[in-house]
Amino acid sequence: MPTPIVRRLRAARAALPLMAALAAAPAYAQQPLPLDLFRYDRAAPLDLQSRPLETREGVDVQAISYASPKGGRVTGRLFVPQGNGPFAGVVLAHGAPGNSEAFTGRGIYIARHGAVVIAIDAPFNRREGGPLTLTPRDSVEQVQLIVDLQRAVDVLLSRPDVDSARLAYVGRSYGGATGALFAGVERRLTTYILASADGGITTRFTEPDAPPPPPGREEQARAWLASMQPIEGLRFVGNANGTLFFQNGRQDPVVTPARAEALHAAAAGVRTEVRWYDAAHALNPAAYVDQLRWLSDKVGTRAPGPEDEAGPEIPPPPAQAGPQPRPRP
Repeated sequence: MPTPIVRRLRAARAALPLMAALAAAPAYAQQPLPLDLFRYDRAAPLDLQSRPLETREGVDVQAISYASPKGGRVTGRLFVPQGNGPFAGVVLAHGAPGNSEAFTGRGIYIARHGAVVIAIDAPFNRREGGPLTLTPRDSVEQVQLIVDLQRAVDVLLSRPDVDSARLAYVGRSYGGATGALFAGVERRLTTYILASADGGITTRFTEPDAPPPPPGREEQARAWLASMQPIEGLRFVGNANGTLFFQNGRQDPVVTPARAEALHAAAAGVRTEVRWYDAAHALNPAAYVDQLRWLSDKVGTRAPGPEDEAGPEIPPPPAQAGPQPRPRP
């Protein structure tokens, strides 16, 4: 029986009129990367605010917020190991739907090995509705997320207990695909772990077996694709200057092996390692232990031990929030 996230993806795909857009030549593919979209004033005040939530397994968990250069405030969680440091710094990115709170177990799992971990909420958490509007608004929020993630790096670098030479990114599913884009923009990180990642959301709607579009929705599809495809991770991942660690499941029905391999191929020329697991989209505990080993090797966190073999505490998937909005005529 399909999982809720698979059903959501199928519903969204059925609603998108993409077949006509597929026939159009992707003019954006020959253009330079639009890096200017993601620039911001690093000297602008962070206005960081925090409050303690709990201490668990030697990690202080805080609710945080800071000013976004694109407007509003970024919310999230900060995980600080007890001690004096210096610690590594890790940006942790959630899936879709999802939020930083759902990644508390993962944040603690990494932080207790000697890293200050910051997890922020994607912009879609600041409005009503699901992760996708299937309008150009999605591209606006994607740009804001990349800028907000850069500011998350600024938060880590503002801390005297974080070593600026030991910074990493860990993203899963939507957070992994976002990481492929982020890696092509951000230049201060040493390494990126991209788990269950493909090249971006449009890759799920432009496959040869995508369903035919409802009549009269072609313009809606073209506008959405035109706004999203130029900023997809598939274009940016080859511009990464840190090492990339790809983790994918051979039985993943959401990010199929073909889409995963397309992302791997797009990173040609970048220092990468690819590891496959006999698992579905959620991967398995061995993948999380491998993340700890990778971080230990690349940014000097403590290596995993027997107590890590069960993996992090992961809450059950969120209940389906209803069908994704259909594109308007």
